[in-house]
Amino acid sequence: MRKNIVAGNWKMNTTIPEGIELAKAVVAKSAEVPSDVKLIVATPFTHLYPVAQVLEGTAVSLSAENCADKEKGAYTGEVAANMLVSAGCEYTLLGHSERRQYYGETDAKLVEKTKIALANGLKVILCVGENLEEREADKHFEVCKTQTESVLYNFTAEDMKNIVIAYEPVWAIGTGKTATAEQAQEIHAYIRKVVADKFGAQVADDMTILYGGSCKPSNAKELFAQPDIDGGLIGGAALSADDFIQIALSF
Repeated sequence: MRKNIVAGNWKMNTTIPEGIELAKAVVAKSAEVPSDVKLIVATPFTHLYPVAQVLEGTAVSLSAENCADKEKGAYTGEVAANMLVSAGCEYTLLGHSERRQYYGETDAKLVEKTKIALANGLKVILCVGENLEEREADKHFEVCKTQTESVLYNFTAEDMKNIVIAYEPVWAIGTGKTATAEQAQEIHAYIRKVVADKFGAQVADDMTILYGGSCKPSNAKELFAQPDIDGGLIGGAALSADDFIQIALSF
């Protein structure tokens, strides 16, 4: 049975003391959230261990924002999956549009990252989605199909139990634009079909697919009411505990 998830991606924001206070505020308000909604916070690497201490014993899970594509070794500046686990992570984001756009992450590299993350016991939130040029050229289905197949078709139905997909319409992130609920539902349903084509209807139906395009308290309820939208990957609104929890109350 698929989970409803609201995951906050803090990106490159907050100092460690600020992050600790934000995590404490999220935990304090998390009791308002029904038990069938999973809360996750994804923090910068520097914040993981101290935030893990704040989240310990609570219903809020910790995620990294990225993970290395190597197990260990002479890879200066990289952070390995087993390091993330030792810091208290349950999840890692992979393939975020900003990683693809600014740091040249490819689907092939994401296959390696996903393999290593799963092998080390991490759950993966895999991001897929089209940019404005691709959307305007009516290539959004093609782009999402390619990104989903290129990574996930390398894994098993059993692996899929530990993978969440986050659909990011890149053109709607930080631009003030938002996909309509109908646009979001259309592409979520399509991604679920791509999963079903490989793994079968049951795996696809059990898969959590999140919306990651400027989801905020004012539009979350309409988005989450769609049958194939199972929550959100939240950016800017996740930096406010009030907004983040309000989104989680929108189911």
